[in-house]
Amino acid sequence: MTRGGGADGGPAGKKRPAASSRLPATLWRMAGTALAGIAAIALLLAGCETTGDGVRSEGSAADSPVPARPRSATPTPSPSSSVAYKKVDARALLRKDPAVGAEVKKTLAKPCTADEYPIDVTYASLTGDKAPDVIINVMTCADSVGIGSYVYRKGGKGYENVFSNEQPPVYAGVNKGELEITKQTYGTGDAVCCPTGEDVMTYHWAKDRFKEYARYHTDYSKTGDGTDTGATPSED
Repeated sequence: MTRGGGADGGPAGKKRPAASSRLPATLWRMAGTALAGIAAIALLLAGCETTGDGVRSEGSAADSPVPARPRSATPTPSPSSSVAYKKVDARALLRKDPAVGAEVKKTLAKPCTADEYPIDVTYASLTGDKAPDVIINVMTCADSVGIGSYVYRKGGKGYENVFSNEQPPVYAGVNKGELEITKQTYGTGDAVCCPTGEDVMTYHWAKDRFKEYARYHTDYSKTGDGTDTGATPSED
């Protein structure tokens, strides 16, 4: 005996939907999922800002915001970062100083060209005073060989000579807040333009005077490529 029912074997009067009628609902669910994914991507992109250099800066839509890369790795100098100093007439300071040798004063008697004198002046804090110290180098006009290096410190009555070296070739500089004296060395037959090496002495200001505390020597390379053969520390 056959029970009454629908064509698909279900209870009579309650037909199961055909496969063709169920397919549109499945497609709608798939489409809904796809639309939700597209909306999430659009939201994420809306929270991103691209800087002029192509680096993205994540906004509030990101889990881990990434700051934009600085446009320049070199900080822009500010007026406060420069050394505050009052320009000194280095030539006049040397000419009136009795400690300066006659040969140096003779070199400063007239300019090399026009009104240019062979003087380099550096302002830096070497002695710990509020006013910067004045480091002066005097050279020859013909070949720029250093013939005198001096450091002047400002006192109550003007500038005081606290360091001098008049043994050419010599040049004074500043390295990490310390006074550094460089003397090029020559071998037999070396031309003025081409020294064999150099000695470098570093001085520290202590108890109102400069005291040498480090020294090294460098032999220049003979290959002509400007590469030295290495520095050799020297003992005092």
